[in-house]
Amino acid sequence: MGISRLPISVFVFFLLSAHHHLSLGDPITCSGIVPMKHRSQMLSISDFGAVGDGTTLNTNAFNAAIDRIRNAKNVSVGTLLYVPRGVYLTQSFNLTSHMTLYLAHGAVIKALQDTEKWPLIDPLPSYGRGRERPGQRYISFIHGDGLTDVVITGKNGTIDGAGEPWWNMWRHGTLKFTRPGLVEFKNSTDILISHVVLQNSPFWTLHPVYCSGVVVHHVTILAPTDSPNTDGIDPDSSSNVCIEDSYISTGDDLVAVKSGWDEYGIAYNRPSRDITIRRITGSSPFAGIAIGSETSGGIQNVTVENITLYNSGIGVHIKTNIGRGGSIQGITVSGVHLEKVRTGIKISGDTGDHPDDKFNASALPVVRGITIKNVWGIKVERAGMVQGLKDAPFTNLCFSNVTFTGTKGSPIWKCSDVVGAAEKVNPTACPELTSTSQQGGYCGNQT
Repeated sequence: MGISRLPISVFVFFLLSAHHHLSLGDPITCSGIVPMKHRSQMLSISDFGAVGDGTTLNTNAFNAAIDRIRNAKNVSVGTLLYVPRGVYLTQSFNLTSHMTLYLAHGAVIKALQDTEKWPLIDPLPSYGRGRERPGQRYISFIHGDGLTDVVITGKNGTIDGAGEPWWNMWRHGTLKFTRPGLVEFKNSTDILISHVVLQNSPFWTLHPVYCSGVVVHHVTILAPTDSPNTDGIDPDSSSNVCIEDSYISTGDDLVAVKSGWDEYGIAYNRPSRDITIRRITGSSPFAGIAIGSETSGGIQNVTVENITLYNSGIGVHIKTNIGRGGSIQGITVSGVHLEKVRTGIKISGDTGDHPDDKFNASALPVVRGITIKNVWGIKVERAGMVQGLKDAPFTNLCFSNVTFTGTKGSPIWKCSDVVGAAEKVNPTACPELTSTSQQGGYCGNQT
């Protein structure tokens, strides 16, 4: 989507942000946790017989090139695999450590629409089964397991999951197993993805799971508004993750932080923590930024700032459920701009399904220490819904400098089973969120 199609207020915000960054120097960034690697060796996919005509099947070429990198004598130096302009049709393939997949301008790596021959892999242990169907799951289009030092970058080339057949199987109820994601890294470290377009994923688009040291910046993620479950970026039981400077427009949450599903996530016990999400723009029929609903391993220390959303369902959604267990704490959200959004802020304890009937209904989530500040929205239908659990109220919530205007009168707040504080919130927050001048409210304790 070009900038000319953005709402005028979003365009103005871009200009103001650009002026702000120019006046203050380079914007703050976390991307240095995984620096770009210089590769002294380079291969071209064309050297392995690949043809970018959109019809030739290039699976063997990708596998052969990656095998060459894997078996290189000086493997730790790493090798760049160059994909020139063209449309390269291929089945799914696995990456290897110490490599850069580089997509030139006009290069497209496109998935073959052959759902019958798509490989299966085991379910994630923190989910206990496929997310959509019991048993195994289809492997992601581009996959990495147990890797280190992997870069996917280029001159805004495209990875296209050709997801329409998978979306239709979901719509018609004919899926045999859980759909494949577009790019998944599992049990991996030092992963960098930048300057590429990721589009038309069959399921979740970019899924780092059980990973540490993941940087995603200057990416564009696209899928039709009605494409089911095409989340943009889903850090899952992962730590030290940096997501910045990207545009996302998909059929589900733009960024959703996860950490396992009910009893399986509780047993696996690997949290998502130390995650920064910054300068993201986009639209979604669901949430712009989400925490959950799969939160059973716990989610801690997440910073979200400078987010611009329009034509969306929910601005920020923190979601969990009974049976999840785990804790959600240390979440700070600031600098959010919304236009034409159904609900500005939602924190809910009754969201998401269960993997089976073995979940423990007494495993209640702990939600505390949530700060949401400096949020502005226009054409917002409902200001906020903040609904905890009767036997596990959400505590230490802070809403500060939050302003929403509606299309028909003043948007309202709805709250239950929560303890927190609100200051400079317009329209006035619900009475469960007391003024910071009362009883030393949580906002007053923030630094």
